[in-house]
Amino acid sequence: MFSKELFGQRVLEQRKKHGETQKELAQIVGVGDTQIIGIEHGRNTTTAERIALICEHYGVSSDYLLGLTDDPAPKYPLDG
Repeated sequence: MFSKELFGQRVLEQRKKHGETQKELAQIVGVGDTQIIGIEHGRNTTTAERIALICEHYGVSSDYLLGLTDDPAPKYPLDG
């Protein structure tokens, strides 16, 4: 079941794992850094397009970010 809190936690985890700031991630997905702060604190979500950008950027599956699986590896190649 989808949880904004888990989604935010996983976005935060990936951002820190890749050594990026909230501002850098915001620029990548085309939002303000306050939107990223809201996502990471479990207050906000974002569009499917932006979730796809985050997944492509970090090389993780959307199912993982959305909390539908605990396996971060995408089932299908991200370049296809």
